[in-house]
Amino acid sequence: MNHGISVEEIGERMKAFRLGAGLTPEELAKRSGVSRAAIYRYESGQPAKIDTLVKIADLLDVSLPTLLGAGVEYISSAISFFERMRQLEENVDQITVLFGPVSYLLTTDVYDEYLPLILKESIPDNVENYQQALNEVDTLIGILHARKITYRKRTPNVISLTSAAELNQFLRLGFVGAHKPRGVDIEKRRSVARVEIENIVQLLRNQPIGVQLGVVVDSMPGASLQIFKQASKKSVAVSPYRLGAFANVRLGVATISSAPDATELYQSVTNQLWSRSLKGDQAADFIEHNVLT
Repeated sequence: MNHGISVEEIGERMKAFRLGAGLTPEELAKRSGVSRAAIYRYESGQPAKIDTLVKIADLLDVSLPTLLGAGVEYISSAISFFERMRQLEENVDQITVLFGPVSYLLTTDVYDEYLPLILKESIPDNVENYQQALNEVDTLIGILHARKITYRKRTPNVISLTSAAELNQFLRLGFVGAHKPRGVDIEKRRSVARVEIENIVQLLRNQPIGVQLGVVVDSMPGASLQIFKQASKKSVAVSPYRLGAFANVRLGVATISSAPDATELYQSVTNQLWSRSLKGDQAADFIEHNVLT
């Protein structure tokens, strides 16, 4: 496998971290002392001088190794993290997902309709720069929609593991962004959660080409996990961010790594969970009898 530094991927990371910092290409150009055209060139995969990359990394509040992809990427912005996921998904052959309660790539259009509301509900009223936080949700939604469009166009193989306990909680509490949000019809939000869970049941029964689902009835890792595989490379993303009930797109540090020891360890964890998960009609029956009733 090739684990060297890629100029194209440096450009992708630069764009992701720029979005996370809330900067336009013009603003980054002005602060870094280079032209706007240069920023566009760098983000499109053309090389930059090392002193320029040092300055840009500092402006974007990331380390130079993280910008270069030399080792582990540490990402403290949900916008940057999901943009990196979008970029990685553009070229992979297989995606393995542990992302509760439902893998976003497999959700319905109803989920997309409610997701902006849920993410905005998750922001406390007294948070500093509340309007900025709302604007960041809009940016994030655009990235998520682009991810789903890419997935539906390319249809890479998806292996998705979900927790029966999380599905149960999702249905009981409903698709909400906070505990007892004001002015929200909880029964309606529970019906939205039911739509997503019923969609999982249908996917389990129909088993569409390229989609494999497993339902874990015991413990699952606390953080979400996604493994990206392509012919020459494997990467793993571990994240505290959540898009489902009680969403979190504000606080935490995610990591992305292509190091063989990291990817193999996480692959081993997912293999163990997959081997003991319920699948197909057995999993669908379990959800219908133990979650939906």
